[in-house]
Amino acid sequence: MQALIDFGISLIITLQGAGDWLIAPMRFFSFLGNEEFFLLVLPLIYWSIDSALGLRVGVILVTSNLFNNIFKLVFAGPRPYWASSHVRALWTTETTFGIPSGHAQNAISIWGMIAAYYKRTWVWVTAIVLIFLIGFSRIFLAAHFPHDVVFGWLLGAALLWAFLRFWDPIAAWVGPKTLSQQITIAFIVSMLFILLGFGATSLRSGFQVPEAWINNAAQANAEVPAPVNPDSTFTSAGILFGLAAGAAWIMSIGGYQAAGPIQKRAIRYVIGLVGVLILYMGLGQIFPRNDDLISYALRFVRYSLIGFWVAGGAPWVFKKFKLAE
Repeated sequence: MQALIDFGISLIITLQGAGDWLIAPMRFFSFLGNEEFFLLVLPLIYWSIDSALGLRVGVILVTSNLFNNIFKLVFAGPRPYWASSHVRALWTTETTFGIPSGHAQNAISIWGMIAAYYKRTWVWVTAIVLIFLIGFSRIFLAAHFPHDVVFGWLLGAALLWAFLRFWDPIAAWVGPKTLSQQITIAFIVSMLFILLGFGATSLRSGFQVPEAWINNAAQANAEVPAPVNPDSTFTSAGILFGLAAGAAWIMSIGGYQAAGPIQKRAIRYVIGLVGVLILYMGLGQIFPRNDDLISYALRFVRYSLIGFWVAGGAPWVFKKFKLAE
């Protein structure tokens, strides 16, 4: 592992020596792999472009985030600017372990899902270029070592294959069931998410962040490393349950189609985002954020409501006000 770290540091120093003109475009491509970016794109796809694709993107995103967090805890690898003060930290907001790269994993999972859904050559070419540039940007910005990115790509590809292989059979199995049965299945799966996440967190329950990592991060004016945190587990589990429950409910009352005039599609997106912000920021102010069971449970409820709003609540509002079929 040390050999990979040493190689990665040398490569990052070489890449950063190409000039500061690359910083802005590399940050742009990193943003295209950000969880926050996908959380803006997911509602846009579901509400205004194609609801079937939007649901697939949402489910693979939260699943990818869960498994990324699990593998980060298993490997417990540093980020480049934690391990060495010789690289320039050009992306300083990360606090989790380095391997695997979440940006690289999410990029191949989500952009790959979009390309596989449309089955067009130009979409595949665009997706492959974006996947490469997002991964490359993480190395240039010293957010990840090359092996972090490669493993993220491999994990994302495996996840994408599993979704493409099993999505239709699972949908065919769940589809005929009653609404209560579908919601129960979604809840059980979300609880499995939590069990998997807690199991991985327990592996590092006594982990002490090396002093060198903290000092190097401070020298780079970066966030303090805090890699053992179960918050993302409850976020992923909550959104998954909310998306699945909301999709099941809206289907039980006639379904939802994202078609319509461009003006209505734009209005739907704006109204929907307002609802997301109210739930995200409003409940974020009300619910406690402590390291206890009640806080984790309320986090699950908060993100379940957001997921339900995206998949079911907002489409119901759109249909009610004649903004959608």
